Amino acid sequence: MDLLTVNEKNLTPEERDALQSQNTRLVTQFQAESLEKNARKHWDLFYKRNEDKFFRDRHWTTREFNELLDENNCENTNRIKTLLEIGCGVGNLIFPLIEENANLFVIACDLSPRAVEIVKNHKLYNEDRMKVFVTDITMDDIFMKVDLNSVDIVTMVFVISAIHPDKFVTTLKNVFKLLRPGGVLLFRDYGLYDMAQLRFKAGHKISENFYMRQDGTR
Repeated sequence: MDLLTVNEKNLTPEERDALQSQNTRLVTQFQAESLEKNARKHWDLFYKRNEDKFFRDRHWTTREFNELLDENNCENTNRIKTLLEIGCGVGNLIFPLIEENANLFVIACDLSPRAVEIVKNHKLYNEDRMKVFVTDITMDDIFMKVDLNSVDIVTMVFVISAIHPDKFVTTLKNVFKLLRPGGVLLFRDYGLYDMAQLRFKAGHKISENFYMRQDGTR
């Protein structure tokens, strides 16, 4: 029995009803295509409204990801490691990390130009230790900014879930091309049947396990 089946059987009747109600009214095909086309616009509006006040700084990353610690990143801890943060937002991961790890160079990117601008205006932003730019990781334009086989660590925190499932494979292939041999991808995201999924109402489901929020972000 696979994990998916176990999870389905563990749902309460109320949770099953919540999932069923989502199917009574789906996002139309026109809406779904518009959300994909305007993904950058929706995230830009999100950061225009919330600036750097929505997400908390992620001080938990070195506790959860030992690979981010100096002594565990690679055998030669004197070498500056390169971290690529995809979907950096306003820097909630990179700035706490750069304060803790002096042996790290950070490359950060986001789909939203406004988010990138907020990062550049942060008091800890230092071009000697980081660079940040706008890109769409589902496309190949990132290879104009980051060399192939040049990154030790890639982080994607609550990023994959915001990407259209049809682009998962292309996205992960792009990530793989950027990693050095032996490099690692660290990610965290929503779980199947967690509260973030169960609380969506009818009219928000785009496709299986893929949803839109009220503000148009996914």
